Amino acid sequence: MTRYAIDAPTALRLVQNDRLIDERHSLVGPNILRSHVLSSLYRDVRAGELDETTARERLEGIAALKIRLLGDRVSRAVAFRIAAQLGWDDTPLAEYLAVATLQADALITQDASLAAAAEGLTLLAEYDDLFS
Repeated sequence: MTRYAIDAPTALRLVQNDRLIDERHSLVGPNILRSHVLSSLYRDVRAGELDETTARERLEGIAALKIRLLGDRVSRAVAFRIAAQLGWDDTPLAEYLAVATLQADALITQDASLAAAAEGLTLLAEYDDLFS
């Protein structure tokens, strides 16, 4: 069994594509993933790229997604350390890296900057790895 940490865009992609991951895999992410999804969907609605009904359906899809969300004391401390190590001004993306390093075998991200930051911290995997 492989445990993958995913970011909000990956979670949204799973919901949008209505795909189930291979039963041998599991998903983890930071608690902030839900807020990132909500913000992304809201921005898309405000920009006219998505209607509100579809956005709400996708939000419900995220709620139904089988993913373990973490935000414990250790994860937060590691996120703080990673953000400082990378010289970042804020910690949200570091939370994904913290969960990936602590709880996952690899990180799947749609964000090139997050993927670059993961180098040396955790392994990266591809979206399609979720289905094989």
